[in-house]
Amino acid sequence: MTDATFPLVLTEYQTTVVAQEAFTEDLARFLDSRYRGVVAIEPPSYRNGRRWVLSPQGWVGFLPLPGHPGLSLQPKVPLGNIFHMLEYAYDLASFRMLPGLFDAESISGFFDRLARILVRRVLDRASRGLYRAYEEREERLALVRGRLDMARICREPATCLLPSIYQEHTPDVDENRIIAWTLRAICGSRLLSQECASLVRQADRMLRGTVSLRPYLASDCVGRVYNRLNEDYRTLHSLCRFFLDNTGPTQQLGETAMVPFLVDMAGLFERFVSRWTGQNLPSEYRLHEQETLNVDEEGTLSMRIDLVLYRRVADRPLCVLDTKYKLHGTVANDDYNQVVAYALNKQCGNAMLIYPKELQRAFRAERGGIKVQNLTFDVGGDLEAAGKAFLGELLAAVEA
Repeated sequence: MTDATFPLVLTEYQTTVVAQEAFTEDLARFLDSRYRGVVAIEPPSYRNGRRWVLSPQGWVGFLPLPGHPGLSLQPKVPLGNIFHMLEYAYDLASFRMLPGLFDAESISGFFDRLARILVRRVLDRASRGLYRAYEEREERLALVRGRLDMARICREPATCLLPSIYQEHTPDVDENRIIAWTLRAICGSRLLSQECASLVRQADRMLRGTVSLRPYLASDCVGRVYNRLNEDYRTLHSLCRFFLDNTGPTQQLGETAMVPFLVDMAGLFERFVSRWTGQNLPSEYRLHEQETLNVDEEGTLSMRIDLVLYRRVADRPLCVLDTKYKLHGTVANDDYNQVVAYALNKQCGNAMLIYPKELQRAFRAERGGIKVQNLTFDVGGDLEAAGKAFLGELLAAVEA
């Protein structure tokens, strides 16, 4: 049984027992309403010796609690491996900026160090001048600027101010607004050290006068076009994507802003496997992520496949792959049925279920011309060695 100190440190998929007086119903109600599915809570009863039972469900990070420092959710795999997975998942490895992060002793320490990297790069770019671009503006002006909006002039009553449409060279563009929104999203986090929080506020103040604050999603950081004037923003937006993906909406409790930080380990495992495999596949293969298939002709029912492996020349699907982060003793019925349905719709003969650790019992089955088996990408040890072993098994199976 853990003691009553906060923050409580919990490990994903491991049960932690807390004394009844160390946790209140109000805290449990808050967790259940805000973070249902993140931490399973069993209230005190005769079944558990009148104690609270807390079990994180595949999430790592930090959950703020009203009146308490919060819950620290630690991964079951080594922290160094989490950082390495994040490098691949968020396209950070190529920037060679994360070695110091591996010295962090907790996921919260990693958050602080990564925030520090983002802020220092923002401050450096701001000191050299923010990226500017031309954006179209519409405004009523006393003098003509750009071109007149003739349609609006004819439609509205006469006035001394002329409706004008013009191009303005401004730093108030999406490239900078994404950064400003990210800084605002993390500035209320309890995971920031005093020094880092001060840097975040400094960067926020530098942008506030020239960049408007608008909400952005992590997806807005993907697929952007860069040029020689803003190539360094590629790194900044990759970092912003990490924070926007894993930092929840601010909880406003009284006058204190509380920002949860949560990494979905199932999603991280899927993205890591996809990116690592895509970067290490031999040239005769290609990997397609998140492929969507319509089940019926009307398109009202669809399925989305984690990964599909193709032979590049013939553009023929060789195998469907589905990642499963939560471990069972062997393959679950639902997982088997799901991956077989994928293979049937793709008309390919191989279906693989990928787990982060060896199952207690390996699985191989064949029915209707579809071979199903489990593969392991072990995230508990050397990731590069585990990746090579996984890739070798995968290619040997599809070429058998």
